[in-house]
Amino acid sequence: MTQGQGDYRILQEAALRDYLAGLPDLKAILGGEPASWAITEVGDGNLNLVFIVKGARGGIAVKQALPYVRLVGESWPLPLSRAHYEYLALSRQAQLAPGLVPALLHHNETLALTVMELLEPHIIMRKGLVAGAQYPRFVDDITTFMARTLFFTSDLALTAADKKEGIAAFAGNHALCKITEDLIFTDPYRIAEQNRWTAPYLDGLAAALRDDMELHVAISRLKLKFMASPEALLHGDLHTGSIMVTDSQTRVIDPEFAFYGPMGFDVGAVLANLLMAYFASAGHERSPGERRAFEGWVLDTVDKVWNGFARKFLDLWRAEAAGDAYPVSLFAGEKGAARLEAERQAYMRRLFADTVGFAAAKTIRRIFGLAHNIDFELIEDPRKRAISEARAVRLARAMMMETGSFPAIADVTIAARKLRDWQPELSN
Repeated sequence: MTQGQGDYRILQEAALRDYLAGLPDLKAILGGEPASWAITEVGDGNLNLVFIVKGARGGIAVKQALPYVRLVGESWPLPLSRAHYEYLALSRQAQLAPGLVPALLHHNETLALTVMELLEPHIIMRKGLVAGAQYPRFVDDITTFMARTLFFTSDLALTAADKKEGIAAFAGNHALCKITEDLIFTDPYRIAEQNRWTAPYLDGLAAALRDDMELHVAISRLKLKFMASPEALLHGDLHTGSIMVTDSQTRVIDPEFAFYGPMGFDVGAVLANLLMAYFASAGHERSPGERRAFEGWVLDTVDKVWNGFARKFLDLWRAEAAGDAYPVSLFAGEKGAARLEAERQAYMRRLFADTVGFAAAKTIRRIFGLAHNIDFELIEDPRKRAISEARAVRLARAMMMETGSFPAIADVTIAARKLRDWQPELSN
């Protein structure tokens, strides 16, 4: 259900209660009298208001965009239209990867407000990883989500006209893209007001990033790829804070950064956040070695995420290709089929190289940019935190500068294992 009447206003608890009470479908889901509904604001503080509303019969989740970046305040305005693009993305993802995003219950474009099913007992995956939890369904679910949403919005599956219409539908989300372009690809490598890191221990490493011209070239190439390669509809912020999990279910949330961009950006985001969870793990130990089994699971998951995604993506390409790219008529017969299959493998090698580079960019930004990960932030001892972060940065820099040295995902996880106990030189 979509509504657009009325002027925008920020809905706090009382106003939200009245608003929901006027929507019969949602009132029926909640049950009981509106005065008895429990309303709790649970947003992470970065961009939006997020409420959990519970009634006698059931619950819902309500998300409202604010006209500014909540993390910073009104000095950083942000268009409300991002809620529209998030709704569009969730709708499309629900079609392509059913059961892997929350069900949409209501949308009001004027209020920049979306109501979704309440995911319980799901938790934010990042919080579970900090606690050392393992999720057996995650690999199959996230690889299905990425393979289907990326393949079916690409030129491999769509006609050129349909693909261009898709690009046009999300082209207006450029304000959110600009945040990515600045916070991920630019600010960590220069002096920027919003930057922060674990000082003083990482002061020298931060200065080294700002002085490393070869690294600046590498990150700028990735930025250009991000800006100029509309390969598929991306989630745009696919980290472990945008994934809710139980042992048996996975749900992807918060695609407000959705746009058409390079596929490796989404895949790299998932891998980067798993690698950061791996490097942060040592800082959460209460006794030496107690989290080794968890760390082994994380690196095994990194391997399986790429390999599972690549397998499913290739299977879709072989069985479901209907796009204008690589027309079937050009690859007839055994010779043509063999040549097309070789090209598919070459395509995946290029996609993997993009993935490695974008994973590196996502890692460095979470350590030196504006918004950080609780994986590292919840390590209480700042020196231990800095050690974990320095290990992650060392791998990330190698992945960005020496991408060809990582021809397979196993090369990434082997390198990560070698850095698990490396002792970096820290600033004092």
